[in-house]
Amino acid sequence: MIKANVLSDHSNWIKKIKNPNDYLNKRLKILSKAPFFKRKNHEFSVLLTNNKKMKNLNFKFRKKNKITDVLSFPIKIKSKSILYVGDIAISYEIIKKRSKETNFFLEFDKMWIHGYLHLIGYDHKRLDDFNKMLRKENLILKYFHKIN
Repeated sequence: MIKANVLSDHSNWIKKIKNPNDYLNKRLKILSKAPFFKRKNHEFSVLLTNNKKMKNLNFKFRKKNKITDVLSFPIKIKSKSILYVGDIAISYEIIKKRSKETNFFLEFDKMWIHGYLHLIGYDHKRLDDFNKMLRKENLILKYFHKIN
């Protein structure tokens, strides 16, 4: 089973997603049953925040003084049968802006999925890796949304 601990330090998130912890863990329960994620016992945390905090985190950890949509902080901590894989931070304002062309939940799902894939070892430094990660993201999104 894959489980997330969701924290929010920005009130607009709660206005948009009434209970983000329940929302994400319902998604992860579905994902845990997918053939490509069976037998995964992962846990991670998600910080739902704003552009200001994202810019601070991006500068502190990546030395990039700019806003970003999602940050991932992989770490592997084994505890009993659960593997804690790290932390993700997501910006509300970027999700809201992108959702004007799609919808908020689709954009939110894209971001936490992208962050989660980074936590479990995917990256997009090379074109081959980018394409591999994008295919996996789209495969997961199809479980929740009708996308082409």
